[in-house]
Amino acid sequence: MPAHEPHILVVDDHKKIRDPLAEYLERNGFRATKAANGTQAYNALKTANIDLVVLDILMPGESGLDICRRVRETRDIPVILLTAVTDETDRIVGLELGADDYVTKPFNPRELLARIRSILRRVNSLPKQYSELSDGFMQFGPWQLDMGQRHLSKITNPEEEVELSSVEFKLLSSFLLHPRMVLSRDQLLDQVSGRAGTVFDRSIDNQVSRLRKKIEDNPKKPEFIKTVWGGGYTFSCDVVRL
Repeated sequence: MPAHEPHILVVDDHKKIRDPLAEYLERNGFRATKAANGTQAYNALKTANIDLVVLDILMPGESGLDICRRVRETRDIPVILLTAVTDETDRIVGLELGADDYVTKPFNPRELLARIRSILRRVNSLPKQYSELSDGFMQFGPWQLDMGQRHLSKITNPEEEVELSSVEFKLLSSFLLHPRMVLSRDQLLDQVSGRAGTVFDRSIDNQVSRLRKKIEDNPKKPEFIKTVWGGGYTFSCDVVRL
């Protein structure tokens, strides 16, 4: 099987769902690894290059929401939740934890397949040569961003930190990882909030506005984050990685 085929981790305690779903994905051009619980899922994430996780919410022991939370603390892998509950609370909590989408059981495998492909297309639309950094510093203009500690400060005064929200940090990191590239609103939404954020089309504009107020001398005439009309935004400054 070609190495470039996307690798999907299927986490579900029900063998009658887990095994047929993995087989269906493999018939449609994916690699698939199966896990029946959190322990098996974490082992798979440590030993394999997983591109996306399909994760059941209701499982004995550690729930899918718990697993999603732990994955999001250390990895930036897309997550699709499988839920059999009709109450929207778990779905909303899952999306708030960083899940990219959810599918309600019983589900049509073709629908799930389409959602997997859609999410992977968006994730992979950013150039391959850039990757997320978990540590080190990114410097631009008079600023430096500590990727590990998530601290933004002036290069000349690193002790004075500018507070960034989680979304602002993700947004700034996306710009720094892709300098001088035009990033669409969909791409930025995918980076900061997953597929669920796309329903709030103006939210990226609001977040960009807040971020500009923190890093620009004149937010109304930005030097760093510039609007590309009809295209999105671009970070028009050289970035140095340390």
